Amino acid sequence: MKIIRRIFAAGYSAIIFLFLCCAVALVVFAGIELWQGINPGAAKPLRERFNAVLECVGLLTIAVAALELGQTILEEEVQRGAQMSAPTRVRRFLSRFMVVVIVSLSIESLVAVFQFLHDDPAHLPQAAGIAVAAALLLAAWGVFIKLNRSAEELEPEAMEDAKREDEVVEEK
Repeated sequence: MKIIRRIFAAGYSAIIFLFLCCAVALVVFAGIELWQGINPGAAKPLRERFNAVLECVGLLTIAVAALELGQTILEEEVQRGAQMSAPTRVRRFLSRFMVVVIVSLSIESLVAVFQFLHDDPAHLPQAAGIAVAAALLLAAWGVFIKLNRSAEELEPEAMEDAKREDEVVEEK
């Protein structure tokens, strides 16, 4: 059993490393995109510069999502070795993931609205669809948390265990 846990830890570590690499690459791409947008030596119209800056925001949003997901996996799977059988653990893990997804989708929908508003208004319904998806995810997440509270109340010691683990992880 210890060998299998080490294999899983190695797999999670590889995934965390790849998330980090992706985030760094996206930050570099965002820097390049930003420079192309604000480069005073380039003769570009303002609209192209604006789109480059918006693209930079989108790339940075995805980079933050990659970093957050990597950090969540690191803390929940590697440092804690979390057992997903406890309702508290499931809610916390899912909540961290949903925050990243919902915030990323919300920012991406704003970027899409600004881009399509000026470049191709016919695509505004697609941008609105992204915003609606983010809103539906937020609502579903709220329902999940509300329904999950009763399961948590059956195991108050699980919340105390999670709080103690948080203190240990913060010290590392």
